[in-house]
Amino acid sequence: MQMLALERQGTVLEDGTVNVRGQPFGGGIHILNPTPLQKIIGKIQYDSERSKNEQDFRILIPPSKWELIKEYCLRHLKDEEDIDLETEPDRELIEEFFETIKVKLNLGQYTVQPQGFVIENNPVRSENAYARGQLTVHLYRIYEVQIVDPTLCQILLTISHLYSDPEVAALAQQDSDNYGKGRFNTVLTLPLDSVMDTYLALGREERYREITVEQHVLDESVLAILPDVDVPQYQRM
Repeated sequence: MQMLALERQGTVLEDGTVNVRGQPFGGGIHILNPTPLQKIIGKIQYDSERSKNEQDFRILIPPSKWELIKEYCLRHLKDEEDIDLETEPDRELIEEFFETIKVKLNLGQYTVQPQGFVIENNPVRSENAYARGQLTVHLYRIYEVQIVDPTLCQILLTISHLYSDPEVAALAQQDSDNYGKGRFNTVLTLPLDSVMDTYLALGREERYREITVEQHVLDESVLAILPDVDVPQYQRM
């Protein structure tokens, strides 16, 4: 049985409620050399102080510049040796694995295969904890990562079953009560067929939303890594 591993995030929101959802591993790429981007957009305005400090490509884009920014990203992200944008997934993957399961992933434990791009042209409200509510478009560089270390596979399955979603929510709340960021992240593993079947049971126009699989809520961004599930919101390249 092929399993899908997702990052499971518990986050205390501003209104005091706690959101728990599974989403793909990954995050904002780093801007290595801002000069070419500045020639297109002028002064770079980041969506949060965190993005600015980490040089994440999470920036404010005038609608008139979106097509130029999109072309810029596609051109640079196709080049594995690009010097302006981070084009490899390893750093983000290793960081998130350590954050979620406290395991230092090494290059011999997984394989990476590029799967193209997914573009979301129509703005939606961001669910990112650092820029919640901002109108956001997305350009995803998709990679298929396969864990080839059997021991690590077992660790992922075991940790996934340690926590129910309510327990993840309680741990996020505990972190908030202890003056932390109000977050708790772990891993979620689900049968890939179950995730696919749940989406495909919905009409094409109804799929772009949160779904529940085996009592776990999945973010709509999971659709980006499922090339066989078509949705009108995503352009696949």
